[in-house]
Amino acid sequence: MKKDVVNYFLELIAIDSESKNERAVIDKLKLDLEQLGAIVEEDDCYTKTNGNAGNLYAYFPGTINKKPLLLCAHSDTVTPGKAIKPTIASGRIFSDGTTILGADDKSGISEIMVAIKNIKDKGIEHAPIEVLITVSEEIGLLGAKFFDKSKLQSKIGYALDSHQVGELTIGAPYQNTFCITFYGKEAHAGVEPEKGLNAIRLAAESIVAMPNGRIDFETTCNLGAIYSGSPTNIVPKEVVVKGEARSHKKAKLDQVCDEIKQAVISTVKRYNDQNGNASYKFELEQEYEAFFIPNNAPVVSLAENALRALDIPSNIKIGGGGSDANIFNAGGIQMIIVGTGMNNVHTVNEDITVDQLYKGSAFVEQLIIQYAEN
Repeated sequence: MKKDVVNYFLELIAIDSESKNERAVIDKLKLDLEQLGAIVEEDDCYTKTNGNAGNLYAYFPGTINKKPLLLCAHSDTVTPGKAIKPTIASGRIFSDGTTILGADDKSGISEIMVAIKNIKDKGIEHAPIEVLITVSEEIGLLGAKFFDKSKLQSKIGYALDSHQVGELTIGAPYQNTFCITFYGKEAHAGVEPEKGLNAIRLAAESIVAMPNGRIDFETTCNLGAIYSGSPTNIVPKEVVVKGEARSHKKAKLDQVCDEIKQAVISTVKRYNDQNGNASYKFELEQEYEAFFIPNNAPVVSLAENALRALDIPSNIKIGGGGSDANIFNAGGIQMIIVGTGMNNVHTVNEDITVDQLYKGSAFVEQLIIQYAEN
């Protein structure tokens, strides 16, 4: 594999790997990890994700007798992520504007791989290293959810999946998703609409009464999709509304979700008092648990020391999104999210600078060195 992190990154983004279609990039990474000296396994989580590739777990034996250090990144990208055509200009890497770039999260993978190669090439003493490349992260952290956590020996780890190098995300919220199906009664829209009950109206009046947007400094709610599909000449009998709620406090999350459900119940009851044709189905699922790691925890101190060695300022923050770190913290591994340099992610304006890739790789190298020394 290429030693230069920029060239390796360009190799990876040339391989299409939208969620559930990661076979080609997993095959390459498996070969590269083996060439670096790792013992590599691919699991069968694709049987549960309906994808075409599994998570990659790689174990690098250490020269120091110590628990392993876990480094994690994900192989999938959001859409549109096919036939990415990168350009490098003025130290910045970006696509042609018709696709995402794939820095989320191939910058993280590149920085891990090249850092380990540098450690090996320099003959630097190191503790055992566990590398986990998860699949289908962008569609609900599926790879991490279905990975067998008992394989991991590490007690601390880093998810390379955030913005500027130096960012250390030590907390992230709970997330619940909900799907509400409203049932009305169909009728001919022009001949006898009074015999029907418009399910879209049921949904609309419920939505008006629901919490939405920024609830408070640590709680949000978003209604993200609504669809029916009825022809315009039929009073629609069914409509589906999907959304999510997040909070760093479980009690607040539960309260928001209860308020959403109560808005539905109240609207349906009001219509049933009139004609008795309204009903609903409310489905609620917890996607992941929150985590919070104190500033003075070893996993945070180690990252700060590695950044300090490179004269990169640290920026400790609490995040608003979810990542594989939510899953592994819930599984007993202290993991924070660290920046890789990615910018404008999930858009066709996504980019990363050459400087950030080099800094990210150097940071991972320092993490490995500092972990071995402390």
